[in-house]
Amino acid sequence: MNRNLWLLALCQGLFLTNNVTFIAINGLVGLSLAPFGWMATLPVMGYVVGAALSTPLVARTQSRFGRRISFQIGLAVAVATAGVAAWAVISHQFWLLVGATVVAGYYSANGQLYRFAAAELALPSHREKAVSLVMAGGLIGAIAGPNLAARSRTLLEVPFAGAYIALAGVALLAMVLMAFVQFPAHVVNKGASASGRPLSEIMRQPVFIVACAGSALGFGVMNLLMAATPLAMQQCGLGFDDAAFVLEWHVIGMFAPGFFTGHLIKRFGAVAIMGVGVLLNLACIAIALSGVELHQFVVALFLLGVGWNFLFTGGTTLSLGAYRPEEKDRAQAAINFWVFAVTALTSFASGALITTQGWNTLNWGSLVPLGLTAMALGWFALRQRAQR
Repeated sequence: MNRNLWLLALCQGLFLTNNVTFIAINGLVGLSLAPFGWMATLPVMGYVVGAALSTPLVARTQSRFGRRISFQIGLAVAVATAGVAAWAVISHQFWLLVGATVVAGYYSANGQLYRFAAAELALPSHREKAVSLVMAGGLIGAIAGPNLAARSRTLLEVPFAGAYIALAGVALLAMVLMAFVQFPAHVVNKGASASGRPLSEIMRQPVFIVACAGSALGFGVMNLLMAATPLAMQQCGLGFDDAAFVLEWHVIGMFAPGFFTGHLIKRFGAVAIMGVGVLLNLACIAIALSGVELHQFVVALFLLGVGWNFLFTGGTTLSLGAYRPEEKDRAQAAINFWVFAVTALTSFASGALITTQGWNTLNWGSLVPLGLTAMALGWFALRQRAQR
């Protein structure tokens, strides 16, 4: 861990503080402002839809201006949209809140590239550990996000408006830290020979397909259950402080393994660790279906977080072998697009299912993407064995 990686890990933590706070409050704020209950998670969905739509623009910005400038633009967008969201809550404008979260997705599309940037700040032999350790910076978000949401809920007269103001301050702090990160010198690619292979060719590679499927479907299952948790707990008679506590342990599960996931991937391989991630997700569902007491929510969401870490870190590491340096902006944007697209779908499905079908149906439904992920990993493992 060099100085640049530590700074990037702190920025990752502040990025996750933003995301966790959004998850904790957007569904509840949406429920209080939305014309219909099934629209409650549209602000959550708007955030990931905006991220998906922003991936091509972010890729061009990264290619033209480099890492630091592109990341700073994303943080500036975070400051502005947090202010607009606060005003939307104060003035009780549901669609303005949704619009603000859609635009805020540009920040998310930038922040999801921090893990790829980490691999560029370490020696090639330590890329797995660099990615894993920078992602471990999300522990800051695990602690700060739920507590920020709980403590700033009544900061202003209108509930939760103060939380959005606080997020603007978090983004400003991240801008200061990002200014001190020294990324490798940016080189603008010119000419067809410097642009690498067509994106369609990159995406047809089995390694790319499996890395993308593991990252996107793993993120989708995690989001499907996490976004619904505050609403599910409210339906079960548990308070917001309980929901914040559950989300805190969930995000600890997401990022605490970052201190050793890289070592495990280095020793056992990315595919094996992703397979363990699928098993942990299945354990989460089994516990969630066993009851709706506070301790069951805590354990289930913690296992969901660890499972996500194994799938997402493993998928990110696996994808590093699917593209050349001159292809990284387009390839990374393609991976993130599918991650955001699946997450957007699950964000909407989460609100619709939890308000109409209930917590148990939501958990049973999450077995479908998990099954697809397991099939993709099994196919790729057999392919690797045959090649050896």
